[in-house]
Amino acid sequence: MDATMRAKLDRAFNPRVVAVVGAKKAADYSWLRNQQEFQGKVYSVQIDPNEIPGILELGFTNLSSLKEVPEPIDYVICAVPRNVSPRIVQDCTETDIGGVTLFTSGFAETQTEEGVRFQERITQMARAANLALVGPNCMGIYNPRLGLKFGADQPFGGRAVGGAAFLSQSGSQASGFIQEAYAQGVGMSKVVSFGNGVVLEAADYLEYFAEDPDTSIIGAYIEGVRDGQRFVEVLRRVTAQKPVVIWKGGVTEDAARATRSHTASLAVPMALWEAIMRQCNAILVHGVEEMVDTIKALQYTKPLTSGRMGLIAVAGGHSVEMADCFSREGLRVPALSERSYEQLASWFNTVGGSYRNPLEGGGNLGDEANVERILNILEDDENVDAICVELGGGGSQARSREALDRRVATLVAARERLTKPLWAVHGSVVLRADTQTMREVNLALLTGGVPAFDNFTRAARALYRFIGYSQRKLGED
Repeated sequence: MDATMRAKLDRAFNPRVVAVVGAKKAADYSWLRNQQEFQGKVYSVQIDPNEIPGILELGFTNLSSLKEVPEPIDYVICAVPRNVSPRIVQDCTETDIGGVTLFTSGFAETQTEEGVRFQERITQMARAANLALVGPNCMGIYNPRLGLKFGADQPFGGRAVGGAAFLSQSGSQASGFIQEAYAQGVGMSKVVSFGNGVVLEAADYLEYFAEDPDTSIIGAYIEGVRDGQRFVEVLRRVTAQKPVVIWKGGVTEDAARATRSHTASLAVPMALWEAIMRQCNAILVHGVEEMVDTIKALQYTKPLTSGRMGLIAVAGGHSVEMADCFSREGLRVPALSERSYEQLASWFNTVGGSYRNPLEGGGNLGDEANVERILNILEDDENVDAICVELGGGGSQARSREALDRRVATLVAARERLTKPLWAVHGSVVLRADTQTMREVNLALLTGGVPAFDNFTRAARALYRFIGYSQRKLGED
């Protein structure tokens, strides 16, 4: 990406002036409503006299052309029919515009002669003018710091803002990432849904986020790439600067057919894709939950090259489940050192529970002083690399909110003094059913530097991927 294109894209990602072309009552003027919390200026461009009164009622200034906007436009959101899109692209090339998103679909993804022809036309126009065209067939740009959104319910400001960027060929996957990241307490810098990517594709957004000062970790949902060699070269450079987590869509034969009709992308055999990811030191995940969990691990855990776990569960059955989940994902749950067992034996078994590994709490975990003692023992145990603590059990072991708050305080205080990574996990079906409480507890832990996960499997998978990344990264260094 040349410097001029990067500067234009930077304007689009960080706009002060936005223009929405083609907002309609039939869609409840959604593209204008999405920008009601935008921190800059918003103009509407609409020539249909039947649509204009509704636009004015919403409080937006309406003009008949992009060329009538009285100041430079940083970002254009275009929601016009396919046959009108070349006219809008042409106006963008003749106006001082940073970038334009074409929400419009019906191009090459339709696999029709007409759709391909329209796509080639707008592509040639945009490339000739070096226009930062996002799309077509996409949702465009989200910047939570500025309140720039492509969905009315997308969060903005506050804890929505952070260091995770996400690029996606799919609008629905981009939307899903935003919601899951926010629910899990992962703050975002920028998100882009780029659809068919006729001018700017995955490699371009990787390059942009690599240099973006607001971005520390990059996530990506990719169905296919246009220039495989360039993508690999860019990915290898970017992973040397920042962690990159990639979710590949279309890994099966049936899904590969779906990608061709979704974003006109060609599939890559999964074995080849995995080999490329390993060579580039990208982290491969399967699904939005794994994406967000892995980003959370990267944000809150220092490099870890061995996965010998010290596990603390609140009930016997959960200790077995916990050990199974971590072992199944490739981590180890070893016996503790003799010194640790000697320390535990002096008091642990007098209250109930088991002090093998996992440590099963019984009545021990009702006392926060005992939790602190266990954490200190695991911190000093040479057989343990990282510690994971269950936050609540099921049935009679379900923890009250007051007890959960005390546990959060204990873990946050421990995090400040421990040298080993400390994670928390929800094992209780009862607690997980109370989504609001679980999210509040997770956020309180994250604020204190302790990553929290919704269940044992999600925690184990995220940690396994994080350790593999740390091993490769430290090996390169």
